Amino acid sequence: MNARLESLVEATHEALHQRRSKVSVSELEELAAARHEDDRPFAEALARPGTSLIAEHKRRSPSAGVISEGRSCAEVVKAYERGGAAALSVLTEERHFGGSLDDLRAAREASHLPILRKDFTVDEYMLLEAKALGADAVLLVVGAFRHPDKMFELYHAARSFDLDAIVEVSEPEELDIALEADVDVIGINNRNLTDFSVDTGRTYELLADVPAGKIVVSESGISTREQIEELERVGVDAVLAGSAVMAADDPERAVRELVGPEE
Repeated sequence: MNARLESLVEATHEALHQRRSKVSVSELEELAAARHEDDRPFAEALARPGTSLIAEHKRRSPSAGVISEGRSCAEVVKAYERGGAAALSVLTEERHFGGSLDDLRAAREASHLPILRKDFTVDEYMLLEAKALGADAVLLVVGAFRHPDKMFELYHAARSFDLDAIVEVSEPEELDIALEADVDVIGINNRNLTDFSVDTGRTYELLADVPAGKIVVSESGISTREQIEELERVGVDAVLAGSAVMAADDPERAVRELVGPEE
């Protein structure tokens, strides 16, 4: 694990410790149980014909700094839905991305789209939070685990909670781990977490080793319809766009331009 990623994961553990002291597991389990009839299939939304767009709510990031802080999460996700996004991604990491669990709640109330809780999921408690507060899927970053067994454990726990999971990779060795776990949805991060550079060629390189039947999501650096069309031609099922839509003066229009004309 490189130093930048280690810092992000360490902050996640610290924030988790604080939240765990305030909200018990039993409280989260009660909230999660009440949601069983309101699930929105996340992976299914990505597998529909064409390349689906996951539109992300993200106030800031370590690489871009402040992206947009003047609009409410509800306002933004409503615009994404009107623009034709297939699913939402909501950052809940606070220290580096300006997110919160309140954003997750707000997105759930404001939109009918399936929602990914975007965070460094490192503990089963975070899965319960995701389920209880409105997520339909979670992110598991392979590079954030010192040993793959922990990632395997959390992946199977997520599935037991009826949560889909995007298992994110950025290197061939990480893809091998994801395939060993037989995950359904593989996210390929085009961002180098050491220097934050972005190269969408990473998706093309790793895609060649992904077997048929997996849902593949290309993440980071997606800003034009042309990029999405090229990725669609090689078999990418979905893309995740964050800064390009979040920073736009008109998020609905930005999403509509990425989604392209209806068939």
